[in-house]
Amino acid sequence: MAQAAPSLSLGIEEEYLLVDPADGELVSSPDAGFIPVCEAALGEQVTRELLQAQVEVGTAVCDDVAAARAELHRLRRTIADIAGTHGMALVAASTHPTAAWTEQESTKRARYRALTEDFQALARRQAVSGMHIHAQIEDEDLRIDLMNQVGYFLPHLLALSTSSSFWSGQDTGLKAFRRTVAQDLPRSGTAERLASWRDWQQLVETMTGVGLIEDATHIWWDIRPSAKHPTLELRITDICTRVEDALTIAAIFQSLLHHLWRLRERNQGWRHYRRILIEENKWRAQRWGVEADLADFAAGRLKPMGELVGELVELLREDAAELGCLAELERARTIVAEGTSADRQLAVYRAALEQGADEPEALRAVVRWLAEATLDGFGSPPVSG
Repeated sequence: MAQAAPSLSLGIEEEYLLVDPADGELVSSPDAGFIPVCEAALGEQVTRELLQAQVEVGTAVCDDVAAARAELHRLRRTIADIAGTHGMALVAASTHPTAAWTEQESTKRARYRALTEDFQALARRQAVSGMHIHAQIEDEDLRIDLMNQVGYFLPHLLALSTSSSFWSGQDTGLKAFRRTVAQDLPRSGTAERLASWRDWQQLVETMTGVGLIEDATHIWWDIRPSAKHPTLELRITDICTRVEDALTIAAIFQSLLHHLWRLRERNQGWRHYRRILIEENKWRAQRWGVEADLADFAAGRLKPMGELVGELVELLREDAAELGCLAELERARTIVAEGTSADRQLAVYRAALEQGADEPEALRAVVRWLAEATLDGFGSPPVSG
């Protein structure tokens, strides 16, 4: 008997940075009233993050990408408006161009205090923001099988999302420096290949039973079964500054899972490759973003992201059409052509330098662009620095 298709309904979590409109710097200690007002407006859809300079939102369960678009616009607009009344602006980027992690203040929550106590400087250094995309897969063993298979494509999704080229006032030379910081923590990076849902449960039971972790939320793989929802949670990506880029990532992820499910129904599957090979592609995506050449192991050669994205769009076209996100899938070509947030940030920075700005001025220009692009052109508290 054929297995029912997973619903693949979506949920997207985004972590934003709060900046001072006067100079573009991170607000290391927002006034005490900010989060309560956000909570009054959005309820459980807004939460505190590790640093006080961050705020996290999560969409409602979305049947399709169109619903996710409406949710992200509403959430970004609401948080930005509240931030504006508290003298701050909102930035969607995985690192702040100039902020020093040593100057940031942690959120006073038991979970974050415990993390800081356990990991010390490794936790305090996590001045990075991400985007997590959940796709609902009701069958638990199917969830694990699709997690194993989709891992091959994670470098491609990382490359399309990059927004963290600067760190502590420096051009790092990488398009996704966030990954370097995030992988400082144990139990991060590439997921274990699991045999079944029970295999996952036994792993968590072993780690909790001997006191290594409190629960499954302390396993921070690039992709993992959610500990709270019947979903597969994509975690490798940077947060996209532009909402439409985020929706393209969601469309690709959803379509990939649908495609892999269809292969499974025909007793087929995506070939598994050695961890070191996937890690090489992740490194190339982190270093060069959409300008990377990634390895196509079946073809036995490196291919530019433009070629790979074109092939991916064609592979997933039928799935995306069925899911109602074909336009968002096809927009992946636009991201390659126009560049990601990281590419735009670097372009703004270099243009400012060429026009005579010094480095601090050029970096402030980057923050101004980020604050404007975060709201996709429909207005934000100005960053004047």
